Amino acid sequence: MPELPEVETVRRTLSQLILGEKIKDVLVTWPKMVKSPDDVEQFKVSLTGQTFHNIRRRGKFLIFELDEHALVSHLRMEGRYGMFNDKDEPDKHTHVRFLLDEGKELRYRDVRKFGTMHLFPLGEEEEHLPLSQLGVEPFSNQFTPEHLADFLKKTSRKVKPALLDQVGVVGLGNIYVDEALFRARVHPEKVSNELSSDEVERLYPAIRETLKEAIEMGGSSIKTYVNGQGEMGMFQQTLNVYGRAGEPCHVCGSDIVRSVVGGRGTHTCSKCQTL
Repeated sequence: MPELPEVETVRRTLSQLILGEKIKDVLVTWPKMVKSPDDVEQFKVSLTGQTFHNIRRRGKFLIFELDEHALVSHLRMEGRYGMFNDKDEPDKHTHVRFLLDEGKELRYRDVRKFGTMHLFPLGEEEEHLPLSQLGVEPFSNQFTPEHLADFLKKTSRKVKPALLDQVGVVGLGNIYVDEALFRARVHPEKVSNELSSDEVERLYPAIRETLKEAIEMGGSSIKTYVNGQGEMGMFQQTLNVYGRAGEPCHVCGSDIVRSVVGGRGTHTCSKCQTL
């Protein structure tokens, strides 16, 4: 699933392609993808004639700001956006097409059909699900060492599933939680409210630095992820633990171990991260 760095990279690349573009028509071939409004025809009518003015990111969500509406989109496992010419035949996995001027199309492609779209009046999108229960952004002023410490003190869950929960800090998924915990030398099975102050102090910058570096490298292309211009991310070439089970740690040479924590495949260094 695309995490914060991948979604941010998609936001940046799409912004170069669609801002100022006007929607002439919308074609939807998989109605279940549209979660609100309930009427897909109303979704299409509401978007027709609207112009893209801005694209924001909130956690792992893209928010397309138009004249009167905000389109909130989650890519889920394999969703992707791309610009096409109307003469390009859409493949069977293309489920939503935004027809633009001069024969251009913004297309949403999703092999698994897990992606979601919600349409709200502009300015009201944060008041409703799926955005209303999200936690703080990791690069915002609200995300501080004190905020992270307070959040972790309130839960007896293991630290990895706690960080994956989007109500504390948003945007973290499996890849970047593993990587941040490694940098902080914190074992993913440690209980959140039992972390020492030193561990929390190491974890806070590890989260921000991991995400910042991943964004700078265009995210991680582990499976099918590409940005809005069809380009792969490169952060996967610098991963310390994720996907490296059985390989030596870059720091100490010990084996990287794979386990399951909170139902998710998890990667740790057997020496750098002790339980």
